Amino acid sequence: MSSEVYTPQVHDLLQIDPASIRPGCAAEPSWVRQTMLDCPWVVVRRSQTASDFVAVGVRGERRSERWAASCEKTMVREIARPEELRRTSSDVRRTPALRSLQEMSERWADLTLPWGPGGSVGFELASGRKVTTEASDLDLVIRAQQRITVEEAKLLLDCTQGLEAKVDVRVETPVCGFALEEYVSSAKILLRYSDGGRLGEDPWQEEA
Repeated sequence: MSSEVYTPQVHDLLQIDPASIRPGCAAEPSWVRQTMLDCPWVVVRRSQTASDFVAVGVRGERRSERWAASCEKTMVREIARPEELRRTSSDVRRTPALRSLQEMSERWADLTLPWGPGGSVGFELASGRKVTTEASDLDLVIRAQQRITVEEAKLLLDCTQGLEAKVDVRVETPVCGFALEEYVSSAKILLRYSDGGRLGEDPWQEEA
């Protein structure tokens, strides 16, 4: 997808010019440069940044290797959205998390909202780098412009049970992001905004 007609959103995977990466909130670790040369893909993270930049996260070889950074929007070469990645067929049964994504495509076949994999599964499908393991969870992202009722959310969550991999569902509204599991079980939930998280009741309601 062309970056000229689409603004990157949280959870999107970006292929970028490795030289365009800039430090976010910490100095650049020694592993970042080689990682970006080997696999120039980053994930869009939730953070405030200048209008001509996008906040991104760099993923290293180890679980402990995660780094917050930013890059110029003009340096984005390709954008892979979660909803596009669930249709990727390359080696989809390699690990439990990938097999669970295939199963979820059947269980959520009638879901009309845009949805797809995030986390390690999304990264692997976008970049081709085999990062999922036998212990990887399946992170799913739902884009919900319109309100999802608690009853609808419960039905969606029920469909994630009994799979090989643990499933974690994140919902993104035009206002913030939240965990589907919290939404069905608590009156107040953690709402994630670009400037931090706060407890709230309505993920579709603009803050006063």
